[in-house]
Amino acid sequence: MSAETTEPLAPLQAALAIKYTLTPGIAVEHCLRQFAKRQIIGSRCSGCQRMIVPAESSCSRCGAEAGELFEMPQTGSISAFTACDGAVFALVRLDGADTDLLHVVLDADVEQLSHGQRVEAVWAEGELPESILAMSGFRIAAGEPPAASPRPFSGSDDVPADASGGMQVDARVDLHYEHAYGNYYGRLFDELKATRRIVGVRCPSCQAVLVPPRAMCEVCFVPTAQFEDVADFGTLRAFSVIHLAFEGQVREPPYVYAEITLDGASTRLIHVVDGIDVSTAHETLRPGMAVRAVWKQDSHTGTLDDIDHFTPIADD
Repeated sequence: MSAETTEPLAPLQAALAIKYTLTPGIAVEHCLRQFAKRQIIGSRCSGCQRMIVPAESSCSRCGAEAGELFEMPQTGSISAFTACDGAVFALVRLDGADTDLLHVVLDADVEQLSHGQRVEAVWAEGELPESILAMSGFRIAAGEPPAASPRPFSGSDDVPADASGGMQVDARVDLHYEHAYGNYYGRLFDELKATRRIVGVRCPSCQAVLVPPRAMCEVCFVPTAQFEDVADFGTLRAFSVIHLAFEGQVREPPYVYAEITLDGASTRLIHVVDGIDVSTAHETLRPGMAVRAVWKQDSHTGTLDDIDHFTPIADD
């Protein structure tokens, strides 16, 4: 095979980004819109009678509807607190509430805080967003302000009275992680980068050659043994024409995704088939036909992306 590598592969730095649109419902929509008006809205559970802050449409404890809304006092007591990345965060139990609101505590160190300490809301300056970020946070209250009581909230004309409200919230989740390749994927990617060879690993029981290589055979449940070279050409087993655009796509639709069994391998590799007219792919391609890899000329990343695509091998 190839010479031993002198440097281990660095872990894969990757991110999973998910965009989505949330329809919050009437109770949460009232709450979000009233933040922009410097009000905090809670909802009372019709079952267990808990006062939930921020407002929710249903109770997470008993599952009953929590639709009756209240304007909450802007004072409360600290239930718990911690420091993180130079900021102080606290769970604040607003007066009259049965749940805690998480936010930052302004102009205070953890040494200055204690359980039960009285705090008051601080609002941002200027035009406020329809979110909890309209609040800058809480600060230690001057003196000991007396506990106040929630007041019934009659609603506003900003929120339609149908079952779902009218607000839609665009959101995004970004998950950053490192993935260690390990001995098996590490060998595969090292060979791709250094020699443009594709390697699998042989099961000592069923003699199958698994691509990508892995530590265990998923059929025999035994540790795999020796690495084996496989060809960069093989047999098309199945394919799909992708017409739908989606987040994170690296190719412009339409394109063809296919399952390919490389010569010398026992498992299927998923990659793109190109070099054909995609509009007639269902006529051009057929299971059982031979295909070969088309390598990128200027790419040595050490991944399967170094193969630009597979293309049918013309019949002699």
